[in-house]
Amino acid sequence: MPNWRAHPDEIAAIVAARHGDPFSVLGPHETPQGIVIRAFAPGAETVVAETPGGERIASLQRVRAEGFFEGLTPLEGRAPYRLAATNGAARWRFADPYAFPPFLGAMDDHLLVEGAHQKLYERLGAHIVTHEGVEGVNFAVWAPNARRVSVVGDFNEWDGRRAQMRKRVDSGVWEIFIPGVGAGAVYKFEVIGRRGNLLPLKADPLGFEAELRPSTASVVASDAPFKWGDSVHMRERVKFDPRRAPMSIYEVHLPSWRKAEGWRFLTYDELADQLVPYVADLGFTHIELLPVNEHPLDASWGYQPIGLFAPTRRHGDAQGFKRFIDRAHQAGLGVILDWVPAHFPTDEHGLARFDGGPLYEHPDPRRGFHPDWNTAIYDYGRREVSNFLIASALYWLDRFHIDGLRVDAVASMLYLDYSRKEGEWAPNPDGSNDNRDAVRFLQRFNELVYGLFPGVVTIAEESTSWAGVTRPTHAGGLGFGFKWNMGWMNDTLRYMSSDPVYRKWRHNELTFGLLYAFAENFVLPLSHDEVVHGKGSIISKMPGDEWRRFAGARAYYGFMWGHPGKKLLFMGQEFGQTSEWNYARELDWRLLDQAFHRGLRDFLRDLNRLYRDHEALYARDCETEGFEWIVVDDAESSVFAFLRYGPDRARPVLVVSNFTPVPRPHYRLGLPRAGRWRELLNSDAEIYGGSGQGNLGAIHARAEGFAGFPACVEIQVPPLATLFFEFENDGLQ
Repeated sequence: MPNWRAHPDEIAAIVAARHGDPFSVLGPHETPQGIVIRAFAPGAETVVAETPGGERIASLQRVRAEGFFEGLTPLEGRAPYRLAATNGAARWRFADPYAFPPFLGAMDDHLLVEGAHQKLYERLGAHIVTHEGVEGVNFAVWAPNARRVSVVGDFNEWDGRRAQMRKRVDSGVWEIFIPGVGAGAVYKFEVIGRRGNLLPLKADPLGFEAELRPSTASVVASDAPFKWGDSVHMRERVKFDPRRAPMSIYEVHLPSWRKAEGWRFLTYDELADQLVPYVADLGFTHIELLPVNEHPLDASWGYQPIGLFAPTRRHGDAQGFKRFIDRAHQAGLGVILDWVPAHFPTDEHGLARFDGGPLYEHPDPRRGFHPDWNTAIYDYGRREVSNFLIASALYWLDRFHIDGLRVDAVASMLYLDYSRKEGEWAPNPDGSNDNRDAVRFLQRFNELVYGLFPGVVTIAEESTSWAGVTRPTHAGGLGFGFKWNMGWMNDTLRYMSSDPVYRKWRHNELTFGLLYAFAENFVLPLSHDEVVHGKGSIISKMPGDEWRRFAGARAYYGFMWGHPGKKLLFMGQEFGQTSEWNYARELDWRLLDQAFHRGLRDFLRDLNRLYRDHEALYARDCETEGFEWIVVDDAESSVFAFLRYGPDRARPVLVVSNFTPVPRPHYRLGLPRAGRWRELLNSDAEIYGGSGQGNLGAIHARAEGFAGFPACVEIQVPPLATLFFEFENDGLQ
């Protein structure tokens, strides 16, 4: 047999799509007899090698009826060619994927294995490129234990034999450049697992777009450059210190905020037209989006993501999502994404057992499976997995100009025994229960985010007393910018849900939070989790008749906006959504036809503007010097009063709350300064639906000592109300 011919066993392996190194057989190869070209073209009866201009080079012989061809050519070296195939009346030309050298390099292998490839998304996944002067898509995927990986899609009839990939042995990455493929192509990976079994087709872990559910394939994203219009926002963001800036966050689940006609999802552009101006008008500083990563199940709200690099197709493509963010930035709004590195679903097209066994998940089920959510848990100690997750975070900040990431379920990552009974978890060698791999991962995540993107913010949803969540990593902390204050949320909602007659026995539920308010940098969250699963909406938690419920909600929001900590409110709670949130339907917008609901929304709008306009209410959120109790122990009256200070302490703001339906006329307070204190906001104003009681625009403190303060004043405290006053001057005008 001439030694230029392929061995029958190798041909059989190619035809069966079981060859571990198809590039060693297919494409051009030098032999003692000259350059031989081998091609696999199922369905073809003849195949001819041509120059790129169409001149005939050589005919290839069909060796196997399944479509294996080979033939000697007069080519010298790596001369370019293309293939022309015929089948009856059909004729088609294509560039041979096996004629191209690797697109990736040794540095990519090294950085991936070391877990240091900060822009992994520029190399893995599907990228439209010009390679060796030919346009096409380079596909690359990490599957180190696979015996064979192929790209299948609408461009090759989903035939795993046609685009068998090259394995980069040093890293376990498989890649192939396929000429002629472009944006919009639909694809998956066909994987032969470590035991030789054919796995269910896998979506691309680094897919940048995906099909609309229930379809599950990845989509080649457009490489068209995006023209951003947010240069002012991005320039100012670099100087942003979130600890000393106002942060009032509107949390949104995009699919259920509002529906379009026909009950379809709004597009990203429609959301830019409707949601962005709505949130900006209400005075919020940020929009926080429940996960927009592609996810198969609507009922997961996005918290069981499959595509950590793909915005959900429910609202459009990646370019549309960029337009939404751009419009938000131009309207003065930051955008925070909920990001989920704590767990991932076990859907067969996703990351679970990606190359036939544990790869992204920890191999020990005591650390790799989450019993609460029936999901897998990432192997944070494996450098490639940690690299993959951090690259996802950096991708959203880099390519989409995202301003912050709120990391979901951090507590589940930190503890080896989280939600596990004895015997269901394995302790560290010293018997401790902290997940040290997860701790190192979170620290590295925060170091890179803050180091590479000045002005962005990371926020932890962490529900335990883990110390140092927002402490810098160099001081042993996790390095987050903020932590959700779940204790404050639970305590205050319990208090507000109780009848006012019993609140005097629960007084500490509103004061206890100040004992630890400065132990971390906190966000005060009234999130989606508090208005589902039978918990009811915020307004439905308030006891009493309609007037009392709305008065209580306004008073509560006022207390919250005055309290140290950044603010977060879930959609619908700004106008008093009466039913609890349902992910499958839109908010009850018709409620805004009713005066009480409009009043609550208008109060929230004025509250946000007050908050943003007065430095004392935000600049020292994270410092004890920014807060002082005035009335902390009047449980009998359920009255609370405190001062907020700015950096220079020149114009403190007084916040007074009465959580009973009983007016408190001539209520005496001690104050640090005599003079005029202007009334900034009163939740009991008639325009909001209140009773209209107040202080005629100002109070005047006398230079007379009271309760340990050098001045005092008597004020009218309306029922179920919060009032704000700002010190103006020392004169009694």
